[in-house]
Amino acid sequence: MDGRFNKKIIYNPKSTESLNDRRTFGGNPDGMLNFTKAKYQWALNLWDTMEGNTWFPKEVQMTGDAKDYKFLAPAEKRMYDLVLAQLIFMDSLQTNNIMDNMNPYITAPEINAILSRQAYEEANHSKSYAVMVESISDNTDEIYDMWKTDPMLQKKNDFIAKIFSNLGEDLTDENIVLSMFANQVLEGMYFYAGFAAMYALGKSGKMLGSSQMIRFIQRDEITHLLLFQNLINSTRLERPELFTAELEEKVRKMVRDAVEIESEWGTYITQGQILGFTDGIIKQYIQYLGDRRLEAVGYKPEYNVKHPIPWVDGYASFNDQRTNFFEGNVVNYSKGSLDFDDF
Repeated sequence: MDGRFNKKIIYNPKSTESLNDRRTFGGNPDGMLNFTKAKYQWALNLWDTMEGNTWFPKEVQMTGDAKDYKFLAPAEKRMYDLVLAQLIFMDSLQTNNIMDNMNPYITAPEINAILSRQAYEEANHSKSYAVMVESISDNTDEIYDMWKTDPMLQKKNDFIAKIFSNLGEDLTDENIVLSMFANQVLEGMYFYAGFAAMYALGKSGKMLGSSQMIRFIQRDEITHLLLFQNLINSTRLERPELFTAELEEKVRKMVRDAVEIESEWGTYITQGQILGFTDGIIKQYIQYLGDRRLEAVGYKPEYNVKHPIPWVDGYASFNDQRTNFFEGNVVNYSKGSLDFDDF
């Protein structure tokens, strides 16, 4: 029978929990955040990386994009607007989801800290999209309302929001673990068709400021992805009995659903009119991501496909940064650094 639990106690002076007793969830912390004593060293390492990667949307020059946008082909303009609308929704959702549906139930203070940092970064991404929209659009409300007015975008958003709503309504051990996986899938799959579409415009010499903004955002998303992959793997060490064959099948279904939803979305936003993208390439790309997400948490791949558009990896990187986005190895960031061996 799954354990059921409440939110952690924030002020808990009677706690006698030792460092070794600390748990990712279901623990009894005293509520104090002590960066000199932590059980999960990967969380401290990740905090330092996230802090070192601090950036601000207004650092990115968008003047050229305002000019480029006026001369985009209709299909390109439509894609750009839809991608922005989708990303606005996703980061708005994640800002609240992390703080309201995940962090209250995590009982390791060092992990609470990086989840709080993630929530800030998600809000910062929303600020980034505001800078992008205000730079190029004559009607900002139209883009901000697309998540309500575009049927395909609404379908995708409804599906994603329902996953987190359902998991949050029934607080069991299994569901908190499934929420970790749901966040891993969200951070590592549901953003990526939109990111690739933006890079396609940049590759053709258009909307370079927007592509640069997405680079900064994706760099943050890599740390968020590492957060949940390490959270899952730490929980597996503490509670191996939860990682049943039934749980694995539920996770695999999450990945299969994400492949279908994100592939359908990629096809919808490109409509076969964006250079370098076909429906088949988009689906294989998302399948490839799904396999990487499964392997990172100890499961065998589902699709066994090759990366169909490896240029995305190079285009997404910074000039002084070497990045293998999908294996989780990230070094030499322009701000901050991350050595995967520390995780």
